[in-house]
Amino acid sequence: MKFRMSNEPLSIFQYSSLTDIIFLLLIFFLLTSQFVISTSVKVKLPGAKSMEQSTPSRMIVTITEAGGIFFGNEPTSIDMLPSKLNSYRVTSNEENLIIRSDKSVPLEIVIQVLDAAKGIGIEKFVIETEKKTI
Repeated sequence: MKFRMSNEPLSIFQYSSLTDIIFLLLIFFLLTSQFVISTSVKVKLPGAKSMEQSTPSRMIVTITEAGGIFFGNEPTSIDMLPSKLNSYRVTSNEENLIIRSDKSVPLEIVIQVLDAAKGIGIEKFVIETEKKTI
């Protein structure tokens, strides 16, 4: 039995292994992109022993140590906050507000932000915390 040997290149390229790798990379980037939600305003979040995952939201209010209030990345005042929250809520249909407050901020300012949000009909609030290490 004689086998035929050929030095000709293969004319058919198998794409199956290449498509497997592409699909795995696509799934990896889709999954990891869901966990990256951060703003550029840096605050020291209060610690909590138990930490629950919240639904991702882009409606984030940040309160800095100096008492500055930010909606997303843009500074705002407590008087302008309800109109900005309402306009964003109408365009994005989000009902979940995430409050990122520095741990040294007085509770009164956080309550003012909550009142501003409740005044326009937002009922779901999440106060962001860090996992406390023992």
